[in-house]
Amino acid sequence: MVENLKGRDLLSLKDLSQNEVLGLLDLAEKLRVNNQKLLAEKILGMIFAKSSTRTRISFEVAMLHLGGQAIFLSQRDIQLGRGETIKDTARVLSRYLDGIMIRTFLQSEVEELAKFADIPVINGLTDSDHPCQALADLLTIKDNFQSFNGKLAYIGDGNNMATALIWAAARTGMEIAIASPKGYKPDEEVVQAALKEGAKVTVTDDPKEAVKGAFAVYTDVWASMGQEDQQAERKKAFQGYQVDRKLMAFADKNAIFLHCLPAHRGEEVTDEVIEGPKSRVFDEAENRLHVQKAVLAALI
Repeated sequence: MVENLKGRDLLSLKDLSQNEVLGLLDLAEKLRVNNQKLLAEKILGMIFAKSSTRTRISFEVAMLHLGGQAIFLSQRDIQLGRGETIKDTARVLSRYLDGIMIRTFLQSEVEELAKFADIPVINGLTDSDHPCQALADLLTIKDNFQSFNGKLAYIGDGNNMATALIWAAARTGMEIAIASPKGYKPDEEVVQAALKEGAKVTVTDDPKEAVKGAFAVYTDVWASMGQEDQQAERKKAFQGYQVDRKLMAFADKNAIFLHCLPAHRGEEVTDEVIEGPKSRVFDEAENRLHVQKAVLAALI
């Protein structure tokens, strides 16, 4: 399954087949218990236009566990920050590195980098998609239920996480129900594209309807990085979309709670839920490391 990924990019889970996604999860499980030095003397360049805790540390530690090394590159540290083109940067870095992970704003920047690079490019996050986080979410669901036969409820902003989870569901056969207020729903083109592929996607403005019977309930911050000036407006728009004990009661009795972190406790989720017995957010954060190892090993 993952043999087909060698030398390829990971820009979105929509670009992978079901077997490739499941293969990455299987490899992550193996590398979680046995750190093989599969990337000895390999170097990963990590470009950051957005700050990070989990993405930076998980990729850096993953390379070390696999016997390789990672180099942190903020846009202030390289000539991208002074106007060098993405295509020139891609071609130069391809002469030095074995892979590039980039965390930035525009999906088009990641796509251009991949177009001109001769080495694998990994999307560490954009405003449009977050495939590595979605893989960690899938691994967490698999850890808890051993399958994807159920409904994932996503409550909140139809942002990059909503997109990533739609494709995660599409690639595993899992049902996904998204509850967002008007003006903040997931990208309609993404929803329609997934539906055309046979995905089970529903979009509603009723959180209770979305959560009903779900085996996993997911949320994210109401204002993502770069949207801080919209904080007050969004807080008003998302009233009624907080994941609290009452909303969790509509889910399956064995349901788990997920969040990509960082969390704004008291806004999109109550402290009672994120600290409660159903919460798996820190297992989920740890799984970023294991899926990162799988992605790196498979692509590089």
